[in-house]
Amino acid sequence: MAVSLLSVFIMQSGQAVHKYRDMCILLLYGHSMTISVAVSGASGYAGGEVLRLLAAHPDVTIGAITAHSNAGSRLGELQPHLHGLASRILEDTTVENLAGHDVVFLALPHGASAEIAAKLPEGTVVIDAGADHRLEDPAAWEKFYASTHAGSWPYGLPELPGQREALKGAKRIAVPGCYPTSALLALAPGFSNNLLQPDDVVIVAASGTSGAGKAAKVNLIGSEVMGSMSPYGVGGGHRHTPEIEQGLSKAAGEAVTVSFTPTLAPMSRGILTTATAKVRPGVTAEDLRGAWADAYDDEPFVHLLPQGQWPSTKSVVGSNHAAMQLAFDEHTGRVIITCALDNLTKGTAGGAVQSMNIALGLAETAGLNLQGVAP
Repeated sequence: MAVSLLSVFIMQSGQAVHKYRDMCILLLYGHSMTISVAVSGASGYAGGEVLRLLAAHPDVTIGAITAHSNAGSRLGELQPHLHGLASRILEDTTVENLAGHDVVFLALPHGASAEIAAKLPEGTVVIDAGADHRLEDPAAWEKFYASTHAGSWPYGLPELPGQREALKGAKRIAVPGCYPTSALLALAPGFSNNLLQPDDVVIVAASGTSGAGKAAKVNLIGSEVMGSMSPYGVGGGHRHTPEIEQGLSKAAGEAVTVSFTPTLAPMSRGILTTATAKVRPGVTAEDLRGAWADAYDDEPFVHLLPQGQWPSTKSVVGSNHAAMQLAFDEHTGRVIITCALDNLTKGTAGGAVQSMNIALGLAETAGLNLQGVAP
């Protein structure tokens, strides 16, 4: 009861005492308060995955769980795998329901996060799993999303050069798209080490159907997908193209142009990305492997596999891990990198939780010590 009264007092007192909350709890009760987290879009795939990870997080208490059209429903009806949260009732996605938490995850459709985020308290850590705050170029946003640019936030891919420092203490974080996560992890070491040419980058990626969201679409029903693969967004039309170019250009220190073709694969989860780029004159296979090894050998979630072993999506399903391999095609002077990850975990929710951990000074791996599933 005392904790509840203190929490009410703190919430009503505003941001002036927000930063002293944990200190007060520690002095009064001898232990620190867990982090209160709200999750919007909880009836969708991304929101459900955020909840799955947070349910196992040692430092988190799950507060408001919200949705829009499914508000009032029991979570277990829509996310039956979340047994520990099955009895929770989905609230409406409003600023009032989301405010008052330490962290808010926005797992909303593209274009829906910015308005809500702008009204949340500045002291709240807001993590946007949508696209609203990823792009720095307003013209690129308007071209691919046909709405007003909401600005950019620190990018939630800590394995990129300099990103961990950018995320420490951040109050606003933009979670990368799932395709950009795999593409940037695959290519960033080559560009940050000046090994690759910037003008002939080709990326082809296969994704599971969950990447398209939970809304019913004829082209995603089982009869259409089973036993079949198909491309989409061909010819530079996919919305993740400018995001990939933005990340690679930052790594390279110069403009990088990308030809990106996504394909739909007959699986529910996973991305297998194959990226190629021309190497600079004089670069050897040893140079390439050394750069990728230096980038990822100490990373907890990104793994350069032993030579001769190639990644598969099955090996990373349900985990926050990404596995990759590279080869140097001397005939064409190109490096080929294949990267596998789970689009819902490392590609969305896992990256979001990982970024939250860094922002709050928690162990980066907290709540993410999940291995892949086999067979």
